[in-house]
Amino acid sequence: MKVLLVNGSPHKAGSTSRALEEVARSLRECGAETEIFWLDARPLGGCAACGACSKLGRCVIDDAVNAFREKAAEADGFVFGGPTHYARAGASLLGFMDRLFYSNGRAGEPDVLAHKPAAAVSVARRAGTTSALADIEKFFTISQMPIVSSRYWNLVYGSSAEDVEQDAEGLWTMRQLGRNMAWLLRCIEAGRAAGVAMPASEEGVWTNFVR
Repeated sequence: MKVLLVNGSPHKAGSTSRALEEVARSLRECGAETEIFWLDARPLGGCAACGACSKLGRCVIDDAVNAFREKAAEADGFVFGGPTHYARAGASLLGFMDRLFYSNGRAGEPDVLAHKPAAAVSVARRAGTTSALADIEKFFTISQMPIVSSRYWNLVYGSSAEDVEQDAEGLWTMRQLGRNMAWLLRCIEAGRAAGVAMPASEEGVWTNFVR
């Protein structure tokens, strides 16, 4: 089993990275393979609603979004983490997720996210983390992805990796998150081996509230 962890911070080795490293270490101790995918320091914009992905099967902007989607096809679970800016998830992480989730499964390409467990992690110096978690988790609930929780909200405090070391409870929460993710992945594996089929799907119905 493999878990991809997304570092949505412009700082490659900052507080978000430290939180994700703790999750990854716990996952590896449970037998999972892990990879941390850094989005880079350059800003990432959101979906331009150009519709090109419906023909290309990928985002027309060929950057971290398409690179990650290729890796996601081989992953069994995901952790999306990022900093909290103005009591919401950082704009680059949200822009990345906006284009990733919208372009996923278009033009006959396989859906590489649906039914795979996912977790959100938010980091802040002081506050706004729970609303940032909600920003990230909304992508999961619209994409048929089971949400993995920990023993507390999936957050840590600190403006640097060194600060995070002092948040003993936050790191504890990250370790439990890794264990919970590994457990759920094993449950899915066991269900598949026992012949439990994927949920049935049906043709969607689109409605518009404006008449």
